[in-house]
Amino acid sequence: MVNSNGSNFSLSSYKTCTSPVKLSYEDRLGQLGLTTLETRRRNLIETYKITSGRENFDKYQFFRLSTSGYGLRGHSLKLAVSRCLNVRKYNSFSQRVVADWNRLPDHVMAPSVNAFNNRLDKHWSDMGI
Repeated sequence: MVNSNGSNFSLSSYKTCTSPVKLSYEDRLGQLGLTTLETRRRNLIETYKITSGRENFDKYQFFRLSTSGYGLRGHSLKLAVSRCLNVRKYNSFSQRVVADWNRLPDHVMAPSVNAFNNRLDKHWSDMGI
């Protein structure tokens, strides 16, 4: 089962883990095929740098901005989800980060990287993550 955030996680896969309580956080995530919160945080910060033009390469090399006029709840920098038919592209950076990026609310977008970082941390702490 693939969740909307692109992770291969289901309750049945969690139940099949060998004694998940006795494993460390990293081992449980590895067994379930999930990434750490710190990794997702770094990916979102890097995506912010790319989409806001703070990196020295073309953002369209990685992402396409969503052009659909519907479902634009949240911020205005939503990324288009592209179809990928092979596993290698599905696991690439530009595919992994789209679902997390599009889920961010508008108040997280900021004029600078530090402000984005602080707002992202506050948003996640408000959500209890």
